[in-house]
Amino acid sequence: MLRDMGVETELVDNSTPPEEVEADGVVLSGGPTIEEIGESAAYLDAGVPVLGICLGMQIIADALGGSVGEGEYGGYADVTVDILDDEDPLVGSLAPETRVWASHADEVTELPDGFTLTGRSDVCEIESMSDADRDLYGVQWHPEVAHTEEGEAVFENFVARCE
Repeated sequence: MLRDMGVETELVDNSTPPEEVEADGVVLSGGPTIEEIGESAAYLDAGVPVLGICLGMQIIADALGGSVGEGEYGGYADVTVDILDDEDPLVGSLAPETRVWASHADEVTELPDGFTLTGRSDVCEIESMSDADRDLYGVQWHPEVAHTEEGEAVFENFVARCE
């Protein structure tokens, strides 16, 4: 989706250290398990905005002292997310709610210090989180898929943080 928006992107293997990457922002995307994240957590200190999607959000939470656990729902579902902060730079423009496609097999169960809860749903208490001071953001859902109604807006808001 970022490429479709005209953003120059490069896929980087998760074994690549951040000092080998020149970027204005980083998206940590999904994957099979938190045990296979490679160097992903090191990008949180790279000095650029970071957007964690699904497992990427869980990486952020785990690396910064939050908690990740098995979700009660599991699997993919169409979910309505209540946006809790209409001033949030990542998801505020989606307020008061948005429909998303999300996986809840694993999810963030406790926010790391410095993060604000910005979205919740009936199936997941922490659907999105932000630490705008450090430009670190996470969404449990997948903004890149057609089933997520306002996914492009999430990416537009993230790109604005990277400029």
